[in-house]
Amino acid sequence: MYDIGIDVGGTNIAAGIVDENMRIVAGGSVKTDCSADTGQLAEQAAALAEALLTESGICADEVQSVGVGVPGTANLDTGRMEYANNLPGCSGDLCGALKERLGMKICFDNDANAAAWGEFLACRSVSERPPESFLMVTLGTGVGGGIILDGKIWRGVNFAAGELGHMTICRDGIACSCGRRGCLEAYASAGALIGQARSRMEQARESALWKLCGGDAFRLDGRMVCEAARAGDKTAQTVMKEYIGYLGEGLVNIMNILQPEVICIGGGVGNSPDVLLPPLRNYVKDRVYSRDSEKNTLLKPAVLGNDAGIIGAALLRMSETGIH
Repeated sequence: MYDIGIDVGGTNIAAGIVDENMRIVAGGSVKTDCSADTGQLAEQAAALAEALLTESGICADEVQSVGVGVPGTANLDTGRMEYANNLPGCSGDLCGALKERLGMKICFDNDANAAAWGEFLACRSVSERPPESFLMVTLGTGVGGGIILDGKIWRGVNFAAGELGHMTICRDGIACSCGRRGCLEAYASAGALIGQARSRMEQARESALWKLCGGDAFRLDGRMVCEAARAGDKTAQTVMKEYIGYLGEGLVNIMNILQPEVICIGGGVGNSPDVLLPPLRNYVKDRVYSRDSEKNTLLKPAVLGNDAGIIGAALLRMSETGIH
């Protein structure tokens, strides 16, 4: 038997057919129509799912459920996406529209929750002592997060929990897109890392970062910063040290509040764990309140990469989620 996972983003809708071993056996994506209403978005997603079934030769009656991760607050009671700034016209009954279009069970959640659920299940499948408390922090355009407590996704009273990027780490600091100042996202997203690197590059014309971006600082990305730091470039290493300090403050806050067994780091910057994780572990171990405890939170890299959202969405039927 199979499940279908659909990861709705502001740029692309990605989908995959996932087997019982958490492997994507067929996958694809289409550009998101950001001007679409709920019905049009459901049509796009359903058409992609049906194309994958045709391509793979898998019959619809072999599919147990369709899980959908959306970039906003997913109200599991109503099946509606209550808020998604990238898809302002899609506040209707998305689950109902998909169920009517596909005739299948539809599961629904926030995209970061779905990705965290996928990473959680992947971690449990290989651990001698599977964790029950698990957080995922994604370092991409923003800083996203998903929280799993007692083996269940923690969604809060209004399904909007897990916005880890919007904790303040610097009062009256850099303006954040959420309307506040000093949020973790403003300092520890991939975009923030790139901004920090560009600022340092202007005072270091000899930095390898200039060569990596072809002399155009606007072509710089997070991967280049990590690559230069790995190669020993002093400017990139200074940037990474500063960045790890900001990220570390956020992680220490999370650890002090929740003390989860595992925090998983994913997203674009998280794809360079060799550069990021050793100094990050050193940073937090000296600052976490429980520093003298024999047992502390394990920081580990994500393992599903860009497939986490699809796999996690496909397996939402295994979580405490609304099925429509």
